[in-house]
Amino acid sequence: MDLRCPDCGREYADRWRCECGAPLRFAERPLPAADAPDGADLDPREGLWTFAPFLPVEPHVTLGAGYTPLVDAPDFGAAVKLDYVLPTGSFKDRGAATTLSRAVAVGADRIVEDSSGNAGAAVATYAARAGLPAEIYVPADVKASKLRAIRRAGADVVRVDGDRGDVTDACIDAVEADEGWYASHAWNPAFIAGTATMAYEIAHQRDWSVPDAVVLPVGHGTMLLGAYRGFRALRAAGWTDRVPRLLGAQAAGYAPLVTALHGEAAAAGGNDAADGIRIREPVQKRAILAAVEATDGDVVAVSESAVETALERLHRAGFYTEPTCAVAPAALEVYRDRGVVDDGDDVVLALSGSGLKG
Repeated sequence: MDLRCPDCGREYADRWRCECGAPLRFAERPLPAADAPDGADLDPREGLWTFAPFLPVEPHVTLGAGYTPLVDAPDFGAAVKLDYVLPTGSFKDRGAATTLSRAVAVGADRIVEDSSGNAGAAVATYAARAGLPAEIYVPADVKASKLRAIRRAGADVVRVDGDRGDVTDACIDAVEADEGWYASHAWNPAFIAGTATMAYEIAHQRDWSVPDAVVLPVGHGTMLLGAYRGFRALRAAGWTDRVPRLLGAQAAGYAPLVTALHGEAAAAGGNDAADGIRIREPVQKRAILAAVEATDGDVVAVSESAVETALERLHRAGFYTEPTCAVAPAALEVYRDRGVVDDGDDVVLALSGSGLKG
């Protein structure tokens, strides 16, 4: 359960950020000692903890989240991972379950989080499950549906004027004033340990093979980093033999990773439809870029009109997602047009949030 700074090497029993300012990681990476089991030997009724040998956290708080369907989507020439069917309607359930489990393990008595909506709803819900009070900082213009989900879980809501960075700053001020344990989906390593379970599920659902590429939305990058660390852990355990290419999708005008990789012109434009990933300064930026480079991946920015077109296609194909999800299929079209993905490539699209919250 100890945490270590990858930059300076300091170790902590519990802290949300290193004294040097870097995000922390678990000091030890758990791996199973046995070979990959036959598919029938795993019980998906355990949810995320179906893959307990890979997880650094015990299941102190759970709603059974995990093991979402992986289905073919012929209209998109890909398989689709349906993380929008998790209990609170987004992939953030994965990280919220592991983060609140860690909160219980270290004796937290009050939870604080900042979010544009989905993470706040998930953290508030799992805090309620744990019997812990929670305070969620949100943008003043947060969608009413996501605000209702937070409030109905019993959490206090603090609405903050300004951009997404202002919301985080206000929340960190509260944490530093000792007003609660920071269950940050951007900073907390337990959150990424939870999102890594998507990789374990994909590999198991494919009989311990991995796709050529996974295309997924990127805001703070917790899904991409989880996928990277999950697929790396599977390879390190000998359960699979490679890591897929990780291909990110950001919203035009809010694409700092695209700017870093391809320059400002490639990231320019606007996309207010994909409100869940409008992040200008992702906390884990260096780690995300390293993951993209290590997998021969890439990140592209997609426009609002491309998202709207992709969203309509998703809905007509039976996938009722929120707009932010549609950046993934929109980006896949860009990758195919540029020759990054060939028509015969084996691709998984990650769909992250439910249309019921749109």
